[in-house]
Amino acid sequence: MIQTNYNPDVLSCLANLSNDEVFTPPGLVNNMLDLLPTALWSNPDAKFLDPVSKSGVFLREIAKRLMLGLEKKIPDKQKRINHIFENQLYGIAITELTALLSRRSVYCSKTANGKYAVCETFTNEQGNIRYERMQHTWQNGKCTYCGASQEVYDREEALESYAYNFIHTENPETIFNMYFDVIIGNPPYQLSDGGAQMSASPIYHKFIQQAKKLNPNYLCMIIPARWYSGGKGLDEFRDEMLKDSRMQVLHDFHETSDVFPGLNIRGGICYFLWNKDYKGDCEVINHNKGETISATRPLLEKSANIFVRYNQAMSILKKVQKQNEKPFSIFVSSRKPFGLATNVRGEKVKDKESIRLYQNGGIAYINKDKVLINRQWIKDWKVIIPYSSPGDDSFPHLILSKPIIAEPNSACTETYLVIGPFANETICKNVSIYLRSRFTRFLILLLKPTQHVTSKTYGFVPIQDFTEPWTDEKLYKKYGLTQDEIDYIESMIRPMDVSQSEE
Repeated sequence: MIQTNYNPDVLSCLANLSNDEVFTPPGLVNNMLDLLPTALWSNPDAKFLDPVSKSGVFLREIAKRLMLGLEKKIPDKQKRINHIFENQLYGIAITELTALLSRRSVYCSKTANGKYAVCETFTNEQGNIRYERMQHTWQNGKCTYCGASQEVYDREEALESYAYNFIHTENPETIFNMYFDVIIGNPPYQLSDGGAQMSASPIYHKFIQQAKKLNPNYLCMIIPARWYSGGKGLDEFRDEMLKDSRMQVLHDFHETSDVFPGLNIRGGICYFLWNKDYKGDCEVINHNKGETISATRPLLEKSANIFVRYNQAMSILKKVQKQNEKPFSIFVSSRKPFGLATNVRGEKVKDKESIRLYQNGGIAYINKDKVLINRQWIKDWKVIIPYSSPGDDSFPHLILSKPIIAEPNSACTETYLVIGPFANETICKNVSIYLRSRFTRFLILLLKPTQHVTSKTYGFVPIQDFTEPWTDEKLYKKYGLTQDEIDYIESMIRPMDVSQSEE
C-alpha cells in the first residue's frame, strides 16, 4: 500500500557536508533539548546561542518550544514570534551556505528581513544568525586559533576558508555583546593538519572551550567520543572535562549509526549537559542498539587518567586493579617500532644479509642495515600485532587482529607494533594466547577510542607469568569474576580461535 500523506521533515533528509561537518537530525536535537530545565521554555528573557549553525535545526526546535511555553505570557502569536526571534534566538553560521540554510529554516526566508520572513522586526538580512567570512591567522604554517594547515586552507576568496567565526577570536563575547543562558550545537569535528596521508587534527574541543568563556548557565554539545582517552591535541581537554564537576549528564553512543544513520565515526559519539551551578558526579548513559544503561559516577575513576565509558565494566576493572599488577603496556612498542614506514617494501628473495620483514600484505626480506631504530630487537623472539583493529564499531568486537610470533632475525614496518622482546618461543606463544583471550581484549576495549590499538590501550591489561598459558577460564577465576561479569565480557568480545594466530 502506498502512503500518500508522508511529509518528512526536510532537515532529517539532508546529506552531511562530510564526516566532520555533520547535520544534526531533529529527533537528536530534541533529545538534547530535553536535558535542559523545562522552565526555560516559559522564560521570555532566556537567550539561546548555536555558535556552529549548519541547518538551523537547534534554533528551530528551540523556537517551537518557546512558542508553546510563552503562549500565556505573550498571547498574540505574531508578537510572540517577533519577541522570540528578535530577543531570544542567536546563531553563528559555519559557512555562507549554512547561514542561508539556517535562516531559511528558522525565519522561513533566506534573509531575515525578506518578504516571507515570519519575524517582522528585523531590518537587516542576517537577523540574529550571523556569518562573517574570516581568514586564518598563520604562524609557522598553522593557524594560531584552530591549527589548520596553511598549505591546505590558505585559499582564494572564491573558496571556503573554514575559519570558523566563533573560535577565530580571543573575545567571543563581542560577537553579540550579551549573556547567554544556553549554548548548544554540533561543532565541526576536525580539520586537515597537512600531515601524511591528509591526516587531521580535532577541532571540536575548541568550540567547547570557547563556549565556556561566555559563562553560560548551560552548555550542551554533541561531539566525537575520542576525547575520552585524549591523544592528538586532546589530552589537556580530556583532563579539563573529566575533572569538571559541572558535567551533569553524558550520553554515550559507541556506534555512531545509533545517532547519525549511515555514518561511522570510529570511537563513537557523545553529547553532554554542562551546568554552571551543578557540582557532583555525572549521570552516564550508555546507548547500544536501543538499550540504555545508566549510572551516576565520577568521570575520572581513581588510578585512571581517561574516561571508562562502559558502566558495566567498572566492577570488573576494579577487581583487576585490586591486584596491583604491572601494566602489560610496558611490553608494547610505540608506533613505527623499527623506524620503517608502512610504505616500505622488502625484497622477495632472501640473501645472506637479509632478515625477515613483516609488512603490509605479507612477508618479505630486507637488509638489516636498513632498520633505523631498535636494532637490538632483531635478534630476539617477539610478538607483533597490527596497529589497526579489525572490523567496525559493532558488537561483539574482535579488538585485535592476529598476533604473530616473530622469530629472531626479523623486523616489521609501521603496520605492526612489537610486543616484547621475550626470552624464547614458549613465552611468545603464551603471550599470544593471552592476547587472544576475551578477558585481555575486553580490557583493551576500555582504553580504545579509535581503530588504532596503541601502547596506551594496553594500560588496564595486567602482566601475567608467561611461563604458563592463560585461558579465559583461568583469568576469570584468578580475578573472581561473577557469571554476570563473564557474560558481559563475552557479549562484548568475539572469540578468537588459536588457529587465528600466526606462528
